[in-house]
Amino acid sequence: MTDLQRWEWGLLATPMVAFLILFLGLPTILNLVYSVSEVRFETLRSPSITGFGNYAAALGDPAFWRATWFSTRFAFVTALVQCALGLFLAVFLAPLLRERPWAVAILMMPLMVAPALVGLMYRLALHEFVGPVPHYAWAFFGLRPAFLGPANVFWTLVVIECLQWTPFAFLLFHMAYAAIPEDLREAAVVDGARPLVLLRFVEIPLMMPVIAITFFIRFIDGFRVFDNIFVLVGSGPGGSTASLSIYIYEAFFRQGAIGRAVAASVILFLVSFVVLWGLNALARRRAAR
Repeated sequence: MTDLQRWEWGLLATPMVAFLILFLGLPTILNLVYSVSEVRFETLRSPSITGFGNYAAALGDPAFWRATWFSTRFAFVTALVQCALGLFLAVFLAPLLRERPWAVAILMMPLMVAPALVGLMYRLALHEFVGPVPHYAWAFFGLRPAFLGPANVFWTLVVIECLQWTPFAFLLFHMAYAAIPEDLREAAVVDGARPLVLLRFVEIPLMMPVIAITFFIRFIDGFRVFDNIFVLVGSGPGGSTASLSIYIYEAFFRQGAIGRAVAASVILFLVSFVVLWGLNALARRRAAR
């Protein structure tokens, strides 16, 4: 690369670098300062650095670990269900979508609704006293299901999350499934492969990179979930449905523990960075083989 090319690349990269420094670098530095400071709303402009007590307070808070466990369990279950349903729909509906590709737009409609609006909609639909779903469950079956009660609220949230975001996984799997060369399928059929054998040993291995990426994307999105759960049930009874995002929000705005909330967010960022770095290193190692 010549000096002129380096100068051109530097000139082209300058706006993006400046944007990252301004909108990501400065807030990150500010968060790091707040995380080691005694700070209140009245002293946001003049925090007093006190050390790592905020990190100790966050790590010593049982609510922090409950929120971590809820976020991890919720993210894993929802990502697994969404990938399984999305893969099934992509394979099962493939013949239909070849003839009527416009049907994909209909299946994508749940993604067009804001998550907060979804939470509000299901809050009205599942309300124990005025919701239509409990009303008709009692009218037709004599049941009074407490969908938002302590015993059922986790699985209710899982179902709601999957109903909205399974189309995302389906879209990626549908594109990956359609991209498989037909000559591979024809060769497998000529060798006597039945549909299930073809799916297991030919199609799914070719789709595995897309499946892994989709699972990881949905896991991250489920781990940081906030708006739909917050609108639907908030932190729940005894904090049973408080995700890490809700924990940070309540510590910051409701309890005024700004330092502890920012420290929890920094811990979440560091853990996410380590996980991403590990996955990236694993991918590079596998690609080098």
